[in-house]
Amino acid sequence: MVSSSPKPSQRLFLYIAGLTGLYLAAQLFLFHIPSHLSFRWFDLLFWFALTLWLSRGQIKLPLDAGINQLQVVAIALVFLFPPWVPPLLITLGFFSPDLGQPYYTWYKDLFNRVQFGLSSAVSVLGWLFLERLLHQWGPAFTELVGAFFSTFLFFLTNTSLVGMVIHLASGAPFRKIWTEDIRWNVWSYLILAPVGLFMARAYQIPLVGHWGGYSVLLFLVLLYFARSYWEEKVKLQEAFDRLIEVLVETLEAKDPSTRLHSERVAAISLDLARALRLDESDQKRVAYGARIHDIGKLGIPDAILLKPIRLSPEEYEVATSHPLRGVELLKPVHMYLQNILPIVRSHHERWDGRGYPEGLSGESIPLQARIVQIADSYETMTAGRSYAPSKTPSEALQELEDLAGDQFDPELVKVFKSLWLAHPLWREREEFLRAYTSSASFWELSAPSSPASVLETSPESE
Repeated sequence: MVSSSPKPSQRLFLYIAGLTGLYLAAQLFLFHIPSHLSFRWFDLLFWFALTLWLSRGQIKLPLDAGINQLQVVAIALVFLFPPWVPPLLITLGFFSPDLGQPYYTWYKDLFNRVQFGLSSAVSVLGWLFLERLLHQWGPAFTELVGAFFSTFLFFLTNTSLVGMVIHLASGAPFRKIWTEDIRWNVWSYLILAPVGLFMARAYQIPLVGHWGGYSVLLFLVLLYFARSYWEEKVKLQEAFDRLIEVLVETLEAKDPSTRLHSERVAAISLDLARALRLDESDQKRVAYGARIHDIGKLGIPDAILLKPIRLSPEEYEVATSHPLRGVELLKPVHMYLQNILPIVRSHHERWDGRGYPEGLSGESIPLQARIVQIADSYETMTAGRSYAPSKTPSEALQELEDLAGDQFDPELVKVFKSLWLAHPLWREREEFLRAYTSSASFWELSAPSSPASVLETSPESE
């Protein structure tokens, strides 16, 4: 028996319904705009096929996002067909790459079709406005400017609609979604802007043979290489993530006493981030940073790292250099970790300013580092070390409370205590280790669900 698809929240449903109504109104408005452009049914079929092909060629990105090059066809259609045709072709020709997958939902498909259609409609309106405004500058200049302008409008509409649906589904601030996860893609849109125009003109004036379709297919070779670049970029990110996993495993192999230390710190940190109502992207950064917070210990000599008695002052100085060593180790890939490195650098700072490596105090310590610091301290106390026997969970909690305002952020300690009293899985270390090493990993049990689509989150509680 196939389970029914999850239902959208009320806000998501109203948002998608509103966009659908807006799209139908825009389509009706464009249908009544007179145009000198004409077309054959064969032209429609050809460009419809291109729309299908490019929409299927989606490049998967982290967090189950994706990009495709559908805007290139959308811009070409602006210069080839009457105003009502481009949005209609884009809407009908969109082929969901998730079709047939267990997480496929009708409302996700409807949203994607409608948002692409609306983006195309805005591009058409932008071109019509610019064509009248700049007609005295000549067709070549007007069309080139129009291609960039229409592409920018497509990008702005497309990303804004997607950013809003992510905001409604995840609760992440819209501004943060747009600036951190979407805005960077504007350059890939604008770089491809002239391609849409050139494809349109090559279709009208064949460069190869007696049919413009051959020329258009040649232009698609450029899109293929552009898509290959992004696919390689995604593969590189995946390889980088695996490298980090290997480094964490190497650290645990180097010091067996810290077995699964990073995983438990990440689990505690993640619960703290959730309790603080950080958005999903920040939650993931906290968990990621917690997993690699001790990566700098790879640069600490074994004689110091594994010493069974207390360290001398000189050895202690070397040991406490691991946050900066970690930052240095990760420096070659800092572009991927700009929001993670502050956790690695500052997770041993103290609220009273007597920590290391920079002596930061209070709220000058990044919040995410303060979260990981508490999780790291609790895990270390309950795990114990060769030079310090383990404490019971109650004793560790009491020590956190005793040092609140000195070593730890007092408000975060209160949040931690409220979580602790709910008896989470990570409270008892042995219980955590058993769960983590069972057939269902801890991350499957307690990490945020990795949505097949942001539209498939559970309905919000009213």
